Amino acid sequence: MILKVCGMKYADNIRQLDEAQIAQWMGFIFYPRSPRYVGEPPTYLPRHSQRVGVFVDSTIDDIMAHLADYQLNLIQLHGNESPAFCQTLRSQLDKDVRLIKALQVSSATSFQAAEAYAPVIDYFLFETQCNSYGGSGRQFDWTLLHSYHGNTPFLLTGGISPIDAERVRAFRHPQFIGIDLNSRFETAPARKDIQAIQTFTQQITHP
Repeated sequence: MILKVCGMKYADNIRQLDEAQIAQWMGFIFYPRSPRYVGEPPTYLPRHSQRVGVFVDSTIDDIMAHLADYQLNLIQLHGNESPAFCQTLRSQLDKDVRLIKALQVSSATSFQAAEAYAPVIDYFLFETQCNSYGGSGRQFDWTLLHSYHGNTPFLLTGGISPIDAERVRAFRHPQFIGIDLNSRFETAPARKDIQAIQTFTQQITHP
């Protein structure tokens, strides 16, 4: 299972999580209105974890600039980016840079939008429906995911907390490949509780 820890910002916190080698992916948010916004490269960037850049309705030029500055491995589109935009971006990316599209889930029909994105992205990130970008810290009904019949792998996010280890272990779907942790594992915005993440990881991998 892929463990993505998103909303990283502080060099010492990044180093601690990276050296623990428990998160396969580490996310950096480049949305200025987020409290976890990263305005310039921290003095330490992950060496073990793959680097994910999170963008909300950014221009392709802006995405490509961050891709170079942070040496990103994955691009996560978290806004209203269209399938056509994703296709244009894809045409400018190296083949080894992967593309994630976040989609909000509120009902079984939420997955209809996934069909148009599937040919041009590598992964979906399914999150709770809310009126803002960057997540609500609330969970959605995971049984709705039984209505997703696509072939594109996905990660789950949305209010996953330290008490959800058993629920994560029990969840089954043929395209489910990982989870995205953020605010429920923080001591302050963008400062992750590494011990809580380590304990949670042990609980979901070694019940």
